[in-house]
Amino acid sequence: MTTPDKSELKERIRSNWRSVAEGWRRRDDLLRKGAAPVTERMLELSGISSGSRLLDIASGTGEPAISAAQIVGESGKVIGIDLVDEMLAVAREKTGKMNLGNIEFHCIDAETLDFTAGSFDAVTIRWGLMFMPEPQACLAAAHKALKQDGRISLACWAAPEKNPFVGILIRTLSKYMEIPVPPPGTPGIFAFSNSERLKDVLTSAGFRNIVLEEMTINVIEVDDGRAYWEAMSDLAAPVMALVRQLEESVRSDYIDEVIKVADTLKQGETLCMRGTTWIASADK
Repeated sequence: MTTPDKSELKERIRSNWRSVAEGWRRRDDLLRKGAAPVTERMLELSGISSGSRLLDIASGTGEPAISAAQIVGESGKVIGIDLVDEMLAVAREKTGKMNLGNIEFHCIDAETLDFTAGSFDAVTIRWGLMFMPEPQACLAAAHKALKQDGRISLACWAAPEKNPFVGILIRTLSKYMEIPVPPPGTPGIFAFSNSERLKDVLTSAGFRNIVLEEMTINVIEVDDGRAYWEAMSDLAAPVMALVRQLEESVRSDYIDEVIKVADTLKQGETLCMRGTTWIASADK
């Protein structure tokens, strides 16, 4: 397996997420509901309050930046950044409708961001660090941007077996194609499933008082297996990039099997697809 260089890898990541920006727009209510407990806990751990300044890295379609803006109020400020401007367009659309004047979104590479030292009271990164080719560079820049004793809180998905919401897609796909096994440290949804690796990169970036906790949530709540597939085909950029490589007839068989497997997990009238995430917090 040939390992792409970091610039090629970053462009591939950007392209994958650009391809699902409209899907994330369509599924915004579903996403916000599923992720709400994680967003709330991250912002609680960040320590922000009225007047705080927060930097949200990998904002995507706007969370937790938008929720943070409602906490810090008019006397505070939230800056959200992301590699994919098409995702940020959704975030800007939402804040425009909400008339939030204390939040800005900028298309910036988190690994090269260069804010003035000591600019922010808190930094958040919700499910973004694991997709970065150089997460250490991102965390070092975040550390610099924080005020002394400022806080960082971030979320990264835990082990694959604890995340059936995406595990079903991957396990089923492995029957239809050989899924490449990436070298250790390669960006991906489970790049920081090992809590020790997450602690190590935070420590290396200069953070202290690192605390990790696990949280399990209903990531996706839908009516049935077909609704699950339709939602995930809108949202799961890395997996969909692989699915698109299947021939049409094979892809149809794969989709049918995913739907059947998902339906076996339905309880009552609702299919709840669960996931477990690490939530890390630390001080500068």
